Amino acid sequence: MPKSRTQFAAVGPPPPRLALSILEFCDAHGISEGFYYKLKKRGQGPREMRLGKRTLITIESAAEWRRERELASAAEAAKAAAEREAASKADWAMAENPARPEGRAKAKPAKSARGQREEINA
Repeated sequence: MPKSRTQFAAVGPPPPRLALSILEFCDAHGISEGFYYKLKKRGQGPREMRLGKRTLITIESAAEWRRERELASAAEAAKAAAEREAASKADWAMAENPARPEGRAKAKPAKSARGQREEINA
């Protein structure tokens, strides 16, 4: 019996993926398609390329997107840490110097019972 052509074909690893569909990109990065489109609407999605009717994301574009997200996350974390430190310093300053900040209304001193009687009798 003659052998088929597929038996003579070179067997080896499949060719590397050079681009991902949107669904494949979402699966690979653990995000939903809805969140992908939300990021895209905000201008935070990866670069896309059109190939006929298909929309693909290259491996390089996906890697660039991950780096951008990492940098943005690091910048947000640094900003939050700076805000926490500033708030902490302000709390320490208030504890060391409990003087009232300017612009805040002073509370009226409580009147003693004797002082109220004096006002009524006066």
